[in-house]
Amino acid sequence: MAMQPSAELDELGACTLPDTGRERDACLEINPDGFFIRHPPSPPLLSEFITAEDQLFQTIHMGAAVVDAGKWMLVVDGLVRRPFALSLPQLLRLPRKSVTAFHECYGSPLKPPTEAVWRIGNVTWTGVPLAHILSMACPLPEARYVWSEGLDRGSFFGVEADRYQKDLPLDTANSPEVLVAFEMNGEPLTKERGAPVRLVVPGWFGTNMTKWLCRLTLEDRRAAGPYTTTFYNEIDPADPSGKRKRPVWKAEVNSMIVRPTPDEVLSDHDVGVRGWAWCHEPVVEVQVTLDQGITWLPAEVETRVDVSWQMWRAELHLPAGSYTLMAQAKSSSGAEQPLTGRRNHVHTVQFQVI
Repeated sequence: MAMQPSAELDELGACTLPDTGRERDACLEINPDGFFIRHPPSPPLLSEFITAEDQLFQTIHMGAAVVDAGKWMLVVDGLVRRPFALSLPQLLRLPRKSVTAFHECYGSPLKPPTEAVWRIGNVTWTGVPLAHILSMACPLPEARYVWSEGLDRGSFFGVEADRYQKDLPLDTANSPEVLVAFEMNGEPLTKERGAPVRLVVPGWFGTNMTKWLCRLTLEDRRAAGPYTTTFYNEIDPADPSGKRKRPVWKAEVNSMIVRPTPDEVLSDHDVGVRGWAWCHEPVVEVQVTLDQGITWLPAEVETRVDVSWQMWRAELHLPAGSYTLMAQAKSSSGAEQPLTGRRNHVHTVQFQVI
C-alpha cells in the first residue's frame, strides 16, 4: 500500500516553511555573471543517440548560481494543504526515475522565430517525479499552475529580475515524465546545468526547465515575471490575424539531417540518408525530397523511447550530380514542419555524387 503524503513527509522529517526567502540563502554568488550561450556542434556531429555533456548546448540567462548544497532546500507552498521544505538529502530519499528526452533551446526570445537554429540534444535525466512532490503537498482544487523559481538573478538584455521564474499548467506538471532532476546522463548536474537540482519538462522547450530550482508554488494564475511576460511568448501560427501570442511551451515538430554532410562529395551512388526528428508528441513520418518538394520519398522512423528524438533513415540510389536534400517530419497529431517562415522549418543539405 502506498504511503499517504502526510506520512511520507513525517517519515522524511520534512520541515515546515522557513522564513520567507530563506531558501535563497543557498546561493553563494552568481559566477560567471550575465548571459552565456554555448552553441551545439553542427548536426553531422550529433550522430549518437545520447548527447554527451560537452556536445549539449548551454543557455544561461543571468549568470550561473553557485549553490551551497548543504544550505539548499526546496520549498513547496501556495495553494496546498500542507506546505513544506525539503533538504537535498531528503529529496534524494524520494522515489526516483530516469527519462530519456530531447532537450531543445527555443532560441533568442528577442528575435522573430524564423531561424531553425537546431540547438538540440538528447539526454537521460534522473530525478524525482514532480507529481510525487506535488501530491505530498496536497494541492487545493483551485490550483491551476505550478510556479518554479531558480536561485539565479541579474539582468537579461536590460531587464532586471531578482529570480528566474516560470510556470507550468498543473496537468503538465503532473505528467509522469516531468522531473525534479539531480542527474544528467548518470552524473550529478554541474553548476552550469543547474546543480544541485533543476526542473525537467520533457517535450517542452528548455526555457521552462528552471535551473538551480529552489521553490515550487501552486497558484490559480500564471506567473507575472519577465520570463513569462516580456520574454518567451510568440505569435500563434494558428491565428489568422497574426496578433495573438502564445507562451513558448511545447516543442514543435522538427528534424535535421545528419548524413550526408553539407557539401560532401560521395563516390558511392547508394546514398544512406540519416537524421533525427523530435516533437512534444511522437514523430510518425519523415519524408525527403531532392526536387524542392515536387516529389517526396518516405523514410523509416524509429520508435520513440520515452520523449527522445527519433532516428530516421532512407536509402537512395542516385546518378552522378549535385543534389539539394530536404527532410520534413510529421507528428502523431498531423502537424508538419513548414517549408519556410518558422524556426522549425525544414533542414536542407547540399551534396554531390560523382
